[in-house]
Amino acid sequence: MAIIIKGGTVVTAADVGIADVRIEGETIAAIGRDLPAKKSDQVVSAKGKYVFPGGIDVHTHFELPFMGTVSADDFRTGTRAALCGGTTTIIDFIIPAKGKPLAEAVAAWQKKAKKAVADFGFHMALPEFNEAVAKEIPSIIRKGVTSFKCFMAYKGALQIDDGQLIGVFNAVGKNGGLVMVHAENGDMIDVLTKQFTAKGQLTPEYHWRAHPALAEEEAVHRIIELSRFTDQPIYIVHLSSADGLEKVKKAVAKGYKVFAETCPQYLLLSADLYLKPKFEGAKWVMSPPLRPADHLEKMWGGLSRGYIQTVATDHCSFNFKGQKDMGRDTFAKIPNGIPSIGDRFNLLYTYGVGKGRMSLTRFVDVACTAPAKLFGMYPKKGSLVVGGDADLVIFDPAAKGVVSAKTSQHNVDYSAYEGMKLKGLPVAVLLRGKFAVRNGKYVGKQGAGQFIARGPSGKMV
Repeated sequence: MAIIIKGGTVVTAADVGIADVRIEGETIAAIGRDLPAKKSDQVVSAKGKYVFPGGIDVHTHFELPFMGTVSADDFRTGTRAALCGGTTTIIDFIIPAKGKPLAEAVAAWQKKAKKAVADFGFHMALPEFNEAVAKEIPSIIRKGVTSFKCFMAYKGALQIDDGQLIGVFNAVGKNGGLVMVHAENGDMIDVLTKQFTAKGQLTPEYHWRAHPALAEEEAVHRIIELSRFTDQPIYIVHLSSADGLEKVKKAVAKGYKVFAETCPQYLLLSADLYLKPKFEGAKWVMSPPLRPADHLEKMWGGLSRGYIQTVATDHCSFNFKGQKDMGRDTFAKIPNGIPSIGDRFNLLYTYGVGKGRMSLTRFVDVACTAPAKLFGMYPKKGSLVVGGDADLVIFDPAAKGVVSAKTSQHNVDYSAYEGMKLKGLPVAVLLRGKFAVRNGKYVGKQGAGQFIARGPSGKMV
């Protein structure tokens, strides 16, 4: 039995048009006008609705041990929230222990991910770089983990120096992988954190003040130059500031191999939230932090003009009570991260397409197609093409909603976007030809997610 999605407005990164989509098994078998249906076929009307490719979020942290606790969403709750919000594929970060084999960490994350209900891949973080790590990188890439994250921040824990970064570029690049980087100057942050702590300035506001935009600007500039030095592409995760964006724009204008990602929080939320009384500002403590309101439209401009290629979430959820409040005595102990994966698709549509900040095709590109291309999943994922996976979102542009912790699928006690109005919501989501969401309700199957062994990363083909 096939499924025919009938009469919807099919949207890809290149085209918009009314068409039917025929699904056979797990793949798209045909796209066209007035496709014939057999008696045994299931016909689903999408008239008046958009048919989008399934969203791809390439930056998540599920069940992550961090800052003395573990993030609240595991692969089951996190991927369920993803599906309900229109995202069918995620890429999560493996964080290996220093001195331990990378393959050991891959095995640990594969075990965690058995609970996933959406499809998933992995990036490999590199908290250190040495001869042993270099020797293991080719085998990790052969396992389908083709992107490697380095940290220029978290001094003493994850931060590596420029010499190590050069080594990573060379080791990863020659094997067809892509280097990703958290671009903040960890030494600047460390100095400011110690200064504020010594003065007794310990509230959530000082997390933001200890992570100035200058720290991102400097690190973005430096990693671009290291990328040039090694002649390898660089992917900058969670770009947050207009200052960092200016460095990216100049590099792109010169033809450098620079790709950038941002997140909904850096498009929609401002640093004023850190000033909320009674420790409430801790809800938005993340790294990099939110920026002042005058950065927001500049970030939208960078996204709409193509300087920023993808919108991910950096989803890393911690409960306000019992986790975030570990830092009541000092901002330096507040677990960094917010819940966001279930909100990304809807927020980007409402406040991007709905507010005239981007076109429908650009929306699909940054939320679905560009992530698939950059991270070795295209055309299997990220677009609506014959032979591709039947990951689809049937989306009602007239449906209205409000973001709320009460209705969220996230396994956390607050919403970072509480009260924000939505216009446009998924009514159905299919993962490889099976309904995971119908009539806005989750109907998926436990463990239905599959590991995506990815091809070479770092190319927009």
